[in-house]
Amino acid sequence: MILHPQHTYVHLAEDGAARALSAAGFWQLPEAEADQNGQGWLISEYEFVEDWPTWEMHPEGDEFVYLLSGAVELLLDRAGTIERIFVDGSGAVVVPRGVWHTAKVCIPSRMLHVTRGAGTQTRPV
Repeated sequence: MILHPQHTYVHLAEDGAARALSAAGFWQLPEAEADQNGQGWLISEYEFVEDWPTWEMHPEGDEFVYLLSGAVELLLDRAGTIERIFVDGSGAVVVPRGVWHTAKVCIPSRMLHVTRGAGTQTRPV
């Protein structure tokens, strides 16, 4: 089976099992179902043509952010000090758990994300 992470997320459960989840409506799931999916690692891919509209934070684990193409500036809010990390073409950044982060899109980009979904929080930019 071929998976396309833009349309189908992959959930890696604590017991080592992997299963496909439809990306359509994933973030609108009922809280109990979302929490169940958040207990493992979630792999997803997004295409960005404009800046992220929110900051996000993952309290349950680090996030591996892999730029597949394009160029972005990741902003990490470290206790009120903004760290800026420019990634161009391809490259990865590990965002530590509990660190608020967002991205400014310099060139339309595709990014692969691996994180624990449990407890993910967002706030407006």
